[in-house]
Amino acid sequence: MQYATKTAQALALCLCLMSACSTPAQNFVDLKPTPQQSAWQDREFGVILHFGTNTFLDREWGDGTADPKVFNPTEFNPDQWMQAIKASGATYVVFVAKHHDGFALWPTAESDYSVKASPWRNGKGDVVGDVARAARRAGLGFGIYVSPWDRHEPRYKDQAAYDTYYRAQITELASRYGELTEWWLDGAGSAGHTYDFSKYLETLRTYQPNTIVFADTGLFEFGDARWGGDESGKIDYENWNVIDRHGQLRWRPIEVDTPLRKLHWFWHPHDESSLKSIPELMDSYEHSVGHGGQWMIGVAPDNRGLLPDSDVRRLQELGAAISARYGAQGNLAAHAVNADSNAMRAFDNDGATFWSAPEGSHAATLELRLPRPATVDRALTMEWLAEGQNVQRYRIEAMIDGRWKTLTEAQAIGHKKIDIFTPVTSSRFRLHILTSTGVARIREFQIFEEREKS
Repeated sequence: MQYATKTAQALALCLCLMSACSTPAQNFVDLKPTPQQSAWQDREFGVILHFGTNTFLDREWGDGTADPKVFNPTEFNPDQWMQAIKASGATYVVFVAKHHDGFALWPTAESDYSVKASPWRNGKGDVVGDVARAARRAGLGFGIYVSPWDRHEPRYKDQAAYDTYYRAQITELASRYGELTEWWLDGAGSAGHTYDFSKYLETLRTYQPNTIVFADTGLFEFGDARWGGDESGKIDYENWNVIDRHGQLRWRPIEVDTPLRKLHWFWHPHDESSLKSIPELMDSYEHSVGHGGQWMIGVAPDNRGLLPDSDVRRLQELGAAISARYGAQGNLAAHAVNADSNAMRAFDNDGATFWSAPEGSHAATLELRLPRPATVDRALTMEWLAEGQNVQRYRIEAMIDGRWKTLTEAQAIGHKKIDIFTPVTSSRFRLHILTSTGVARIREFQIFEEREKS
């Protein structure tokens, strides 16, 4: 009996050790994105739309007491919104289906506090459905934000009752409006109330297995993407896609948000001075998309149900500015000479191809030769991330007077990195991978001529 006990103990210990050996500790360099995360990161630029009773009451946060009768956009036209958004260069929209005031912009069966009680379309309208269809007509992805905090719903005081209510609304939104590009998850208003995020996500995933769930880093286990932590629309640090939360590592790419108008997410009358300038927006773009993140700007229809003319023009100007600065037509690398087929995959304006450093290498150089000298002040580099984020440190260099001169040196390329440096004239440039954890693979290495400051 004693021998059998010792034998069993030894066997249990052996199995335990085997199990530990078969489940290695997590390492930052081993984590990789899901296909859904990769596809979402390639979208790069989205718009979040705020529209509701606040639009008609000149305020940002409602308290849940607004009369539904105030909601009555007489010229509602989401196709007009989408045309302007498409012109900006954005590829998807997230619509605020319910803000903190609890007013639902779809005919929810869970509450009468919705468009059903408004005079708009005699209570028969569905803003969410109309916006979803308009987005898809414009070729844009469509996503939803629905605030867990509900300042109108009486059941909010009863945690179990409210969870049932909120999950029912998730079911309506997740099952009625087609495939969702993104689902915004928010913890606002949680003081004194604990949200059952596990159950919320179970409900969502029943209908939307591929949607990217955006959440604050504090909701680490529930999100597929993380918030930047503020509404500046910038990433002012080296951006790594893998983050650590209490010893657990996850691939969590970052999305940063900022409104088109300073400090305002909803439309307000007599507020033209708040519209951000193109230089301000381009600075935000270059510190978000240009730092390997996702950029989301806030756009707000007015009380007619239209985007204001000034906002439409600014969005069109933004799209033109991005195209002029970083469009494929300006990529000098596309005209490379004496490049082999491997190198050309990084110069070809095609994110589906990539240059590979030599197998087994942890440092490498990718050289670009132009047919004639050009004065260059910025570069755009994209890393192929399917095997993880490998490039740890790199330089961009130019051949000046027979020697390689460093134009910039930094860490972390990631999805996309825009480097801006003092203008230099040369016909030879190179990306110098100083350190990589694995074989460096580069989707694009582009350079652009210096342009006059707008």
